[in-house]
Amino acid sequence: QVQLVESGGGLVQPGGSLRLSCAASGIIVSIYRMGWYRQAPGKQRELVAVMTSGGSTNYADSVKGRFTISRDDAKNMVYLQMNSLKPEDTAVYFCNTPTFVRPWGQGTQVTVSS
Repeated sequence: QVQLVESGGGLVQPGGSLRLSCAASGIIVSIYRMGWYRQAPGKQRELVAVMTSGGSTNYADSVKGRFTISRDDAKNMVYLQMNSLKPEDTAVYFCNTPTFVRPWGQGTQVTVSS
């Protein structure tokens, strides 16, 4: 049974940073294409960062240059480093496998506000 547990969210001022973590069980993150999604109030869930099994990364234009996806194969964890945060980054953030979406975790709330 696949379980994805996100953590690390919080309240941060504009320009600040946060590091989100995704603990995966039931899958090996190093052999799957892993992604971070976000869903803002009243909006559809969107994919913002992807890492392939080979380590290549891709980002939505809205976060390019500010967010970095990474993983720790030994810990079976995926991370999202978010810098220069903006109010429009406020959302619930989720991790999943874009190629074949698994059951969603509870997500972690990120709020960017002064």
